[in-house]
Amino acid sequence: MKKLSELKNDAVGVISAVNGDSRFVSRITSIGLTPGCTVKVIKNEKNRPLLVYSRDTMIALNRTECNQIEVEGGRA
Repeated sequence: MKKLSELKNDAVGVISAVNGDSRFVSRITSIGLTPGCTVKVIKNEKNRPLLVYSRDTMIALNRTECNQIEVEGGRA
């Protein structure tokens, strides 16, 4: 499994796990990023927030958050 931050631009993956404390997990799942959810990386540049598209919503996540989200796949 990969971390969300490891995916390249235009890569598509499926969230397999959301790790972290209960507050973080609650916040991430409340915006729709749940295990089994498909995400597409729109923009992944060094030292910048990661821009992802999921469930008809564009979401910006910081690097720390992306390192706590595990994904399967990562195909372009």
